[in-house]
Amino acid sequence: MSICMVVTLEGATLEEINQHWDWLEQNLLHTLSVFDNKDDIASFVKGKVKALIAEETSSRLAEQEEEPEKFREALVKFEARFNFPEAEKLVTYYSCCCWKGRVPRQGWLYLSINHLCFYSFFLGKELKLVVPWVDIQKLERTSNVFLTDTIRITTRNKERDFSMFLNLDEVFKIMEQLADVTLRRLLDNEGFDLDPGLQEPSQITKRDLEARAQNEFFRAFFRLPRREKLHAVLDCSLWTPFSRCHTAGRMFTSDSYVCFASKEAGCCKVILPLREVVSIEKMEDTSLLPNPIIVSVRSKMAFQFIELADRDSLVESLLARLKQVHADHPVLYDTTRDEDLTSSVFHSTSMWGDHRFGRIEMVSSQNSEEREKEMSQQLHPEALVAGFRRSGSQSPDSRLSREQIKMRLWDDHFVEYGRTVCMFRTEKLRKLVAMGIPESLRGKLWLLFSDAVADLAAHPGYYGNLVEESVGRRCPVAEEIERDLRRSLPGHPAFQSETGVAALRRVLTAYAHRNPRIGYCQSMNILTSLLLLYAEEEEAFWLLVAVCERMLPDYFNHRVIGAQVDQSVFEELIKEQLPELAEHMHDLSALASISLSWFLTLFLSIMPLESAVNVVDCFFYDGIKAIFQLGLAVLEANAEDLCSSKDDSQALMVLSRFLDHIKSEDSPGPPLGSHHAFFSDGQEPCPVTDIADLIRDSYEKFGDQSVAQIEHMRCKHRMRVLQGHEDTTKQNVLRVVIPEVSVLPEDLEELYDLFKREHMMNCYWEQPRPVALRHDPSRPYAEQYRIDARQFARLFQLVSPWTCGAHTEILAERTFRLLDENMDHLIEFKAFVSCLDIMYNGEMNEKIKLLYRLHIPPALTENDRDSQSPLKNPLSTSRPLVFGKSNGDTVDYQKQLKQMIKDLAKEKDKTEKELPKMSQREFIQFCKTLYSMFHEDPEENDLYQAIATVTTLLLQIGEVGQRGSSSGSCSQEGGEEPQASAPSPEQDSVFADTHNGKSPRESQVFPEEAQGDWTVSLEHILASLLTEQSLVNFFEKPLDIKPKLENAKINQYSLKTCEMSRQSQPELKLSSP
Repeated sequence: MSICMVVTLEGATLEEINQHWDWLEQNLLHTLSVFDNKDDIASFVKGKVKALIAEETSSRLAEQEEEPEKFREALVKFEARFNFPEAEKLVTYYSCCCWKGRVPRQGWLYLSINHLCFYSFFLGKELKLVVPWVDIQKLERTSNVFLTDTIRITTRNKERDFSMFLNLDEVFKIMEQLADVTLRRLLDNEGFDLDPGLQEPSQITKRDLEARAQNEFFRAFFRLPRREKLHAVLDCSLWTPFSRCHTAGRMFTSDSYVCFASKEAGCCKVILPLREVVSIEKMEDTSLLPNPIIVSVRSKMAFQFIELADRDSLVESLLARLKQVHADHPVLYDTTRDEDLTSSVFHSTSMWGDHRFGRIEMVSSQNSEEREKEMSQQLHPEALVAGFRRSGSQSPDSRLSREQIKMRLWDDHFVEYGRTVCMFRTEKLRKLVAMGIPESLRGKLWLLFSDAVADLAAHPGYYGNLVEESVGRRCPVAEEIERDLRRSLPGHPAFQSETGVAALRRVLTAYAHRNPRIGYCQSMNILTSLLLLYAEEEEAFWLLVAVCERMLPDYFNHRVIGAQVDQSVFEELIKEQLPELAEHMHDLSALASISLSWFLTLFLSIMPLESAVNVVDCFFYDGIKAIFQLGLAVLEANAEDLCSSKDDSQALMVLSRFLDHIKSEDSPGPPLGSHHAFFSDGQEPCPVTDIADLIRDSYEKFGDQSVAQIEHMRCKHRMRVLQGHEDTTKQNVLRVVIPEVSVLPEDLEELYDLFKREHMMNCYWEQPRPVALRHDPSRPYAEQYRIDARQFARLFQLVSPWTCGAHTEILAERTFRLLDENMDHLIEFKAFVSCLDIMYNGEMNEKIKLLYRLHIPPALTENDRDSQSPLKNPLSTSRPLVFGKSNGDTVDYQKQLKQMIKDLAKEKDKTEKELPKMSQREFIQFCKTLYSMFHEDPEENDLYQAIATVTTLLLQIGEVGQRGSSSGSCSQEGGEEPQASAPSPEQDSVFADTHNGKSPRESQVFPEEAQGDWTVSLEHILASLLTEQSLVNFFEKPLDIKPKLENAKINQYSLKTCEMSRQSQPELKLSSP
């Protein structure tokens, strides 16, 4: 304790000392009981306090923007301890403890762009941990027996706890940001291009991550375009005339917006697009109005901000951006129509007023009539609901009176709070939206609330041009769009006519043309149909853009990642808000599968249209939060029935009947629908629920979720969803590969992890090449991860049993060329494993066949970098070959050779596909490979002697075939019966060094290919190898892949680092003086 006191008392003030002591009590004292003696306790406490002092000092240096010497020291230690390539950039580091069982290990946590690393040297023991961000499945704050607050990292096989941070909140946010950035960059290619900040990982800093988090919150809170960049956040107060006081809050300034949010949640929010701003002026500074500025907008409103720090520089920067915005997007304002909501939004040149699109030639369905073609040639100038109304049970007078009442309420609100995009957005506005937006205002207010009106004004004529461009072009998704056109809101008369169908076709085709990455996804047709009912065709297009690209990010793509993430968030909200229901329904994924359509179609597909449109009103005002809270309200209303349901199908029936019996007081149609309900004989009728009551309950009971909380949960669950997709990919690949190979499933898993890690390492540290974007989720599972020749060579060196010393790299190149059947310079996991399976588990004939194929085209090429190198000693065919017998007798080789060739000729017809014969040059390479494979084998000498014997035999077989082909007949028997036995390797090694003084007969070599067709076949080679038992034993001995896998896991990173170091050496030499 005295040690802690001495170090802590070196503070500045009593308050700081007390603060430090409280931290020590909360984080250290509870853990000291795990140590056995006082010396260990003293060592632990000393190390911890010194580390914290060093960390706090470095933090202060960073804040003061002084020379970051401490960071450079940490960087040197990081590089020395973990030996990563230079491209692995360190982002930040922290002092902490890593728990190993009940014992905390004091050390340093290093957070780099691709890895989480921990180093500790404590009580004489060194500990190193390296966890790639892409391996982390869960990142959460939790507690253990000794500490109330820890950070837990969960990978597929392990959980690790880190604690005793000086500022745990900061650490967790940085870790969460790094994990999210890395997973989205490496695993979510579909959304990668949408976030430019992810494309340069080498530029990521701690400050950048903090700024990115702020940017994402800002864009989500105000629902602004993803390209919008936040510049400043300032405390201030805004004059709110409806409350006759200044409201405290924060000002957010960005490229094209000035926004305000009150500190009290829901009190007031303002969005001021700079293109709507007329002037920004400083007012006189007084005691009542300190540092005031006035922002005037085109709708004759002025916003007064006070208590702004550094007002002069703020106004200067805002005026500069205002000038730039007006220069880029000139705006015309029609002052004669300022009382009309539709005219006072803002009007871009050639966009508003009486302008209508002219006739545009369109391509309609092949089966449509001429009349339908003519109707589809012009963009529809108004919302479809104006021309197509459903007949219903309500009288026109009753409906009109309700609409008039709502319009009167909205008109009163506009007078007090503003009627344009710059209106004050308060709790009162939210309540009006929840009651349902009047039909005549719906489309325009959707444009305002979603900020689609900004895109509409900034791109005059864009949609019309897009429609023209997409005419006559075969859209990849045109057939799918055409199939779904008449399935979109089939009960509404607007889509029983060609007018509505043609407008829907144009909007969906234009969007697919604009954004081919998304193209068209089912459920887009339902949403677009509703947009066309209440908005003009061009407005509907920009509303669709806002929903697909901003409000529901990553919902409409190949894997619907965004929808799955929100389903996972919804499950967590169910556990928090409806614990009894969550406890009863042990598997919430069943509820998630039911509720998926709620999110994808905003309840449009499972609720009567007249009720669902009120849900869409709330969605455009409050974003995805409205769908979360309404989903919870639906579950709560049916909780009792769901808890008593026996299975998932009964739960589905309960929810379907409830949703089908939701009515709207504004509905012109029958109060009930029947196309979703499930009825059985004797079943009691379901009670009717008013949509306005359900929405009000959802806000009152579940409306406390903030944008920040939802975005945090999305970040957390995106990690889980992406890793779930990775696990699914892995399991599907293994399921396909397992039946085709003899490798054990657990070893296959290890091989898959090595294969994927090899791909990832290339993404970590190498500049992307044209083929570098290899993770394509749209491809079949087995083809999603592929590797190139260099990556394959590293894996081959790590796990192949055919290691040949310096020759290994050459053999790996040939193996890659053999496996790359489609010649795209990439191979997939299945091909990689199939090759290894032959090497480890194949029969001898399979292994020899593979070796044979590695030494003929396409594996062996004319410019193969080893194919022209000569043998150390030329191959000799002049020496006769004798097979020795145990009794000293000998057998004439020529007779056996003649019989072998005849037998092989008969067997050749039985083979499925005959391989090309091997030429002289190819045979030389084959011999070199065999020689290299035997190096350092325990039976090395016997193998060399055996291969020398077999080589000589094959040389004579080749010469027999050569003479036979040149003379047109078989070779004649003859010659003296040789008496010599087979030579030892020392006497006649195929690859022995050449010595001077050899006779010409000993130095004979193969003739050049031009001199004759010397060839041998696979059958010749296999039959010859079978004559030597030591060679048979070598190729048939059992091989275990497990030691190779264990070694590969340890050395995979270091092998990559060494290769990159070798590649950088020439550059270093060139740059040196």
